[in-house]
Amino acid sequence: QVQLMEFGGCSVQAGGSLTLSCALSGYTSRDPGYMGWFRQAPGKEREAVSIMSAGGDYTYYADSVKGRVTISRDTAKNTVSLQMDSLQSEDTAVYYCAAGAYWRRVFWNSADFRYWGQGTQVTVSS
Repeated sequence: QVQLMEFGGCSVQAGGSLTLSCALSGYTSRDPGYMGWFRQAPGKEREAVSIMSAGGDYTYYADSVKGRVTISRDTAKNTVSLQMDSLQSEDTAVYYCAAGAYWRRVFWNSADFRYWGQGTQVTVSS
């Protein structure tokens, strides 16, 4: 059974930093494809934050986080991390790890991914 487990969600003050990590387990066949992070704030749709290809040659960042967020991935360990700096109150959301997308998109949608974590809360206070 494929599982994604997120770590690192917490409450921080505006301007602070945190790192989210995600580990994929139970995956024994082909590579898990694109992996990355989505987020969902109360009353809003889930949106893609950052995505990375298996080889690391492709990355996607939402305009709202460009310059403040860095995604990294360890394909040998099936982990993906998200370093977030200069956090703003608008970054408050539940952050979800996603895997199992195999077709590159210009604009990513949650339907592109097959596997999801349970989510981890990030709260940024001003």
